[in-house]
Amino acid sequence: MAEQSPADSQGVGVTRRAVLGTGAGVAVATMLPLQSAAAQEISVSNETGTTLFVSTTVNGRAVALDIDSRASLLDLLRERVGFSGTKKGCDHGQCGACTVHLDGRTVVSCLTLAAKVDGRQVMTIEGLADGDTLHPMQTAFIDHDALQCGYCTPGQIMSAVACVRHGHATDKASIREFMSGNICRCGAYAGIVAAIEDVAANSKEG
Repeated sequence: MAEQSPADSQGVGVTRRAVLGTGAGVAVATMLPLQSAAAQEISVSNETGTTLFVSTTVNGRAVALDIDSRASLLDLLRERVGFSGTKKGCDHGQCGACTVHLDGRTVVSCLTLAAKVDGRQVMTIEGLADGDTLHPMQTAFIDHDALQCGYCTPGQIMSAVACVRHGHATDKASIREFMSGNICRCGAYAGIVAAIEDVAANSKEG
């Protein structure tokens, strides 16, 4: 039964369930693939400074462009090719908000030079879903209310997928240890651990 505030009884308030549902909807929107991106060519701006040519694959799509030799992978993803689901948090590799997969392994993209991805495979949160069908980990995060503000959620999910895929989701302690590089300032850790346990119990691969 939904909680009801005094204002609800007068027909002018909102329930906690409605607020949570709205928040989850906003967060899920950041997890969905870029609908327009699939139908458009990737548009990139010109780079300044010393540049080098990089050819890589992002979410299954070939990307070839000149980049500033000092650019981070995070900047390449967000500023050059438009995959903004990966979040910039501390920019010092300490919060995990920018976590992506590089050749199937997690990296913090703020500390990874874009030059290092030449010839390699990058996956961001936008690449997890299959069309409109969310990845099981994305669904589990929603089912277990494992997101509050949602800002860290893309990085959390990328680490969570790797946690299961690489066999670290054997118990709560192991999950917490693997996920310790991802900081949630809202405190959704209980839901995050539950979501990872759920996926690990119901699939052989994250």
